[in-house]
Formats: sequence, C-alpha cells, structure tokens
Amino acid sequence: MQAQILPSRAALVDRIALQFEYGQNLIVLLGTSGLGKSYMLETFITDKYNSFNKAFVQVSASVNDVSLMSDILEQSFNSPLIDHDLSLSENFYQLLQQQPCEACLWVLDNARHLSEELLQELELLAKNSPITLYIMLASQSKLAINNAVEIYLEPLSAHESKQLMSWYFPNLPYDEDPVFSAFLNEANGNPSLLLAWQPTEHVADIVKKDKVSWRVHLISLLIIIMLLIIGLLYKNDMTQWWQTYYQNQQSQDIATAIPAAKIVAIPSADKEVSNDNSDISKADLPLEPVSDKSQGNVAPHKNDVPAIMQSLTRQAHQSAQSEQSAALPQSLNTPEAIEPIESDDKESPQPKISNNVSDNAWYLAQPDNNTTVQLLAVTQEKITREFIIEHNLSQRAKVYQTKRNNKVWWVVTIGSYASLADAKSALSALSSALRKNKPFYKKISKIKQEIARLDQ
Repeated sequence: MQAQILPSRAALVDRIALQFEYGQNLIVLLGTSGLGKSYMLETFITDKYNSFNKAFVQVSASVNDVSLMSDILEQSFNSPLIDHDLSLSENFYQLLQQQPCEACLWVLDNARHLSEELLQELELLAKNSPITLYIMLASQSKLAINNAVEIYLEPLSAHESKQLMSWYFPNLPYDEDPVFSAFLNEANGNPSLLLAWQPTEHVADIVKKDKVSWRVHLISLLIIIMLLIIGLLYKNDMTQWWQTYYQNQQSQDIATAIPAAKIVAIPSADKEVSNDNSDISKADLPLEPVSDKSQGNVAPHKNDVPAIMQSLTRQAHQSAQSEQSAALPQSLNTPEAIEPIESDDKESPQPKISNNVSDNAWYLAQPDNNTTVQLLAVTQEKITREFIIEHNLSQRAKVYQTKRNNKVWWVVTIGSYASLADAKSALSALSSALRKNKPFYKKISKIKQEIARLDQ
C-alpha cells in the first residue's frame, strides 16, 4: 500500500492499466526528472494485477545486461536456472517449459540505461510471449523501441501542487504570500521541487496591523491607573483611621492627673484632709508633719503638689502597660515552629522508546531464493509502527530499510518461504484488512539488493 496519491496520478495509473487491457503489452512512461515516475511505477505495481508474477527493477548505469536479466527472471520464476550464455528471451522460453507460470508484469525504472540489445529482447518478448506478459518502462527520454505506447507524465497543476504540499507541510502560508506564490510558479508542478520547500526560509514576514489593539491598551492603562488611585486613597483613609483609633485607645488607657485644685492645704494639725480627696491612696501622699503638743506648737503643713502629680502619672502609665500586655493575643507571645514544606515536583524519569524498527540483519541472513510477502512501503517510520500495531503484527512482521530517489523507505514484509506455493498460501491466509492493501511477493535476493542501496 502506497501513501496518498493525487487524483491526476491515480487517473494515469488507471489509464495505463486500460492500455494493457486493450492489448498494448509494452508501455513507456516518459517525463523529466522529479515528476514522480518512480512513484507512479511503485503505485502501479502495488495496486494493479495482484494475481500476476511481478518484477520491479531499478536500472542504473553500473548494472550490466546479465545481472539485469537474472534479476528479472528471479522475480518472475521460482528458483530459476539461468544460462548466462543465452539471451533474455531464450532463457524466458526455456524456463516456461520447465515451470509454467501465470501472467507476468515487469516494471523497469530508469530504462534509459538499458542497452539496445536488451530493449530489443523486451520488445520481442512483449510481442511473441506465449503467456500474458506486460512490460512497463520509465525513462526521461525516448527509447529505441518502435512498437511501444508512449505516455507522457505532465507536471502538476497549481491546485494539486498545493494539495501535495499540504500533505507534508501542515502550516502553509496564504496564497497571497509573494514568496510562496513565486515558489509555486518556479516549481512548475514538479513534485521533487515542491517537496523541497523550507517553511523557515520561504515565508515573507508580513505583519497585520490590529486596528483595536490601541484601544485595548488604553483601556488597560486607565484601569491600572484607577486601581492605583483607589489603593492610595484606601491607604490614606486607613492611616488616618489607625491614628485616630490609637489616640482614642491612649486617651482611654492613660488616666488623667488629679488637678491641683482638689488638693486642699491642711491649715493646722487639728484639721484633716477634706473628703473630696478620699479617692487618693494614702500611701501615695506625703507624710504629714508630726505635731509637737508638748511644746504647744504645730509644725506648718506643706502640700508637695509636684510630687503627688508625678506619683499619679507613674501609676497611670503602669496600669496602661499592664492592660496592653494582657490584651495581646497569646499566639503572639508563643512562637510556633515552622516546618519546611517539601516539594513533590520531582519528575520521575520516563522510559525512552526506541525508534529503530529495522530488521535488515534478519533479511541478510535469509537464503536468497526464499520469498516473502510485502505488505507496506512508506517513507515515514511512524506510519510503519502504527501499521504493525494496528494489525497485531509485532511477532510476525519484519521491516527493512532501502533508499529510492535519495529517500529512505520503510518496507514491511511477513514470512520467509522456501517456495512460491508457501508464499501464496500465506498470502491467502492474511486477513481481509491486510489484503485490502494488495500485498505481493518479493524475493529475498531483491530485498538484499534494496538494503544495499543504503550504503550507496
């Protein structure tokens, strides 16, 4: 199952399949670099003709005709015995006699690296094959083939260009962005260029003026000033209230001194202190002079008014201090131990989850002639993990990495079977949810070649 495909590309895949149904056994897909020819071929071989024996080969300048012939025949037949002295067509006819097979579909990418002899062999097989044989080639330029249907891959439209970018970049700029518009025009519908978009470099810094921001700021400033004024007034009123309250408390606690008019002088020893001063403690008054009756003279009595006033004032201050100390709450006199509060903000370490799900070593240990069933091929590891978890394939599925068009691909397979019959049985035993993805067979030797691309 491939990732999302644009409507125009999906229609082209159906059109190619329709050309094969009309009897065209050899089709060449032409287009400039970056238009997505390889992606089209992978989508076609994955979605179409699931009952065919499929062979997908990426041709390079370093691959010779013998290795290319072996690669095609190994993917089409079960453990074929290939004679390198014979041509592709002769080996194909000989293998058909040894082990008859069903219809075949051959898809070759970068066909411009094919030699003229191999192109002639492919054209001959497409025309004279005793079984159904569909051959699809992809190239950047025309090939030296006469009897072939050529289909040109057109650039994407502006709408599909934005749709493709939205799949890979969730936060695209507005269409009015001059930098973004210029990028779309220069990309000219080339998917390779569109996916090279750099959001941090290709976005114009456009600042939209907020017409109501100054009003909000003004209202906020006025509210802050009003709160400050209210706070100052409240503080002033509270200060005055506390001063008045303190003065009233002082006037109530501190007793007033006895006026000097109430202190009556004693004219003689025969007279006693007036009853108006009965509230004054005798202990606080100065001693009276002792009369000397023997001599018949009485010492003159002196009223020490300053001493009496000083004694009364001292007693009033002492009583006020005792009342204030008694009125203090007990909590202020008894210190309480303050216990430190321990913080529970320590973060527990979280386990790290490994992101590497590649089983390349497992594939390299498998025999080259074994066959496996491919379930998924994507360019995002996250999709691979979600796919395996969704279908409960953690104990059965294997994943390997390969490189196509300078991109790392993650491919999910299941099983390693010694014969094609066992692989077919495993494919038929898959659940309906997995069979909707249209899985197909793949040789272990082919997978090893794809794994080797990581080091290139």
